[in-house]
Amino acid sequence: MNVVDISSNEPPEIEEDDSEGTAAIRIILADSQVIYRVGMRKVFALEDDIRVVAQAETLPNLYAALHRYPTDVVFLEGALIAGTVDAIPELVRRAPEAKIIVQVSESDESNTVELYRRGVRGVVPRSISPDLLIKCVRKIADGETWIDNQSISWVIEAYRSQATSLTNPRTQPKLSKKELAIISCITRGMRNKEIAYQIGTTEQVIKNYLRKVYDKLGVSDRLELALYCLHHQLLKKYDEAEQPPPPTGDSNHVQMRAKG
Repeated sequence: MNVVDISSNEPPEIEEDDSEGTAAIRIILADSQVIYRVGMRKVFALEDDIRVVAQAETLPNLYAALHRYPTDVVFLEGALIAGTVDAIPELVRRAPEAKIIVQVSESDESNTVELYRRGVRGVVPRSISPDLLIKCVRKIADGETWIDNQSISWVIEAYRSQATSLTNPRTQPKLSKKELAIISCITRGMRNKEIAYQIGTTEQVIKNYLRKVYDKLGVSDRLELALYCLHHQLLKKYDEAEQPPPPTGDSNHVQMRAKG
C-alpha cells in the first residue's frame, strides 16, 4: 500500500482505502525526520486496524494533509510546533474531529501542561516502544486521553495553582468601572442592546468590552461570567459603591435647594 508523503511541491494523490470494509484508524504522520516516519509507518503497517493515510515533514505540509485527507489521529513531532504558540489550536480548528498525539524528545512540565490545555490527547516520548505506541493510538482513537503518572501530577498541580490565583484577591484581574457596569448588567440578564442603551454607547462597543472581560477573567461566555461573579463576589464592592448615600437630617433641605 502506497502512503502519500506531503513533503514536496508535487500535489499528492488521494490514497484508496484497502482495509476490506473495516473502520481503520486513519493516521497522518508529521515528523521532520524521515527515519522516524519510516519506522512508525512500519510499526503501524503490521496492524489491520490502523492505516497511515499521509506523511508530512513541516507544519504547512501537515495543514495541507489535513485539508486533503480525513484523519482520526495526527501523530506530531513536538519540534514541528516549537515556537509556534497557536499551532495546536489551529490544528484543532482545521480538523476538530482529529485527535492529536505529540511526540517529544524530553518531558517538560510547563510544555506538557500547555499541550494538554490546548487540546492534545496524548504526549509521548520519542523512545516509546512499538506496543505502547499501538496501544496509545487505539486508546486515543476511542476518545480517551493518554497521560502518564508524572504528567497527571503536573496537570493537577497546574490547575491547583490556577485555582489559588483566581481566589486570591491580590491576583484577581483589575476591571474598569465601565467593565464592572457591563458585568452587572449581564448578571441581571440584560442583552447587549439593552446594556448599550443604558450605558449610552453602541452594541458593538459592548461586544468589544465583553471580549476583553472574557479574556481578563478566563471565561468563555455569559453563563461562565455570571458564575465567576457569583463565586468571587466580583460585583459586591461595585454594587455597594453604586448605592445612594443614606439619608441625613437635612435631606429635605437639600432637595428643596435642588428644586429651587
